[in-house]
Amino acid sequence: MKFLTAFRIWLVDDFGWKLFSLVLAIAIWLTVHKILLESATPIESAGGSPVTYGNLPVLIVAAAADVHLYRVTPESVKVTVTGSREAIATLSANQIRVTVDLTGIDSATDLKRSVNVSVPSGVTVVSVEPANVGIIVPPGR
Repeated sequence: MKFLTAFRIWLVDDFGWKLFSLVLAIAIWLTVHKILLESATPIESAGGSPVTYGNLPVLIVAAAADVHLYRVTPESVKVTVTGSREAIATLSANQIRVTVDLTGIDSATDLKRSVNVSVPSGVTVVSVEPANVGIIVPPGR
C-alpha cells in the first residue's frame, strides 16, 4: 500500500511541470532529428550541368628525397565536374589539379595508384576516367 501511495505522489505531484518537460523534450528531439535528416540528403547543384575537362595532366607527388624519375600511364585523365552556374562559368582547366601520391612506395611491378582531384569551392567532382593510373618505376630502383 505504501508503494502505491509513493507511486501516486511521484506521478501526480507537479504534473504541469512534468507535462511541460515532456513536450519540451519531444520538441527538441524533433528539431534535432529534422536537422540530421536535412544534412544527410545530398545537396543539388543550383542548375549546373556536368562539364567534362579532358586531357588534364597527372602530377606526381613524391617525397623530396626521392629523386627517381617515376612515370604514370596514362599521363592525362578526363574529369567531369558540376556546380553552380557561376562556379562553372568561372572555372578553367588549370584550376583543376590532378595528382597521384607516390610517397612511401617501394619498387614493385604493375603498381597502380588512385588519382586525387582537387577543385575550387563550389565545384564538385562527378567522375574521373581512369580513376587509377599505372606507375612505371625506373630501372635500378
